[in-house]
Amino acid sequence: MSDEGELSELELAALVSSRICHDVISPVGAISNGLEVLADESDEVMREHALDLIRKSAQQASAKLQFARLAFGAAGSAGAEIDLRDAEKVARGILDGGKHTIDWTGPVANLPKDKVKLLLNMVTIGLTTLPRGGAISVTVTGDAADAAFVVQCRGEHSRLPEEIPLLLAGDNGQSIDAHSIQPYYAGLIATAAGMSLEAASEADGVVLTARSQA
Repeated sequence: MSDEGELSELELAALVSSRICHDVISPVGAISNGLEVLADESDEVMREHALDLIRKSAQQASAKLQFARLAFGAAGSAGAEIDLRDAEKVARGILDGGKHTIDWTGPVANLPKDKVKLLLNMVTIGLTTLPRGGAISVTVTGDAADAAFVVQCRGEHSRLPEEIPLLLAGDNGQSIDAHSIQPYYAGLIATAAGMSLEAASEADGVVLTARSQA
């Protein structure tokens, strides 16, 4: 949508909105398809399959919206803090029953909302580096003042797209669309949270790190 200079506030809002819609359109569409089958089908086996599809799709849509609320939304007033247990819950929700697993290690604590948003966006980036599935390990250390996050991603054919480190650093020299807006947005959140954010390839996967800037 934009290939030079900084995105305007309107462009940023539009692209983030498009990203969220992209994430939820599939389960919502599946719900609609299931309802159509129920309306037209009299076979009890087919109706049960349709009901199962609707139940699973509704759970997926709810999980994605709850995740988006914390990762992209305001989630409270300015200066609000978010319980890390809530962040872990929504992260696990979007992976439930899928091809990715997650291991979460961290304290029971509240962190400023921008730092939690950053952490959840790091998890989202981690998912993109594992197109065929894999394991995501999240480690949270420190407290509100000096929090540090490490998201390690391991799986078959894991890869770090070359544009992601540039987008995390705020490089807007290439076209940004609803797909690439997410790492660019993560970089903006890191700056707002007073944290550095980096992504690098490793021998067995990809690691993302964020640390509070002194």
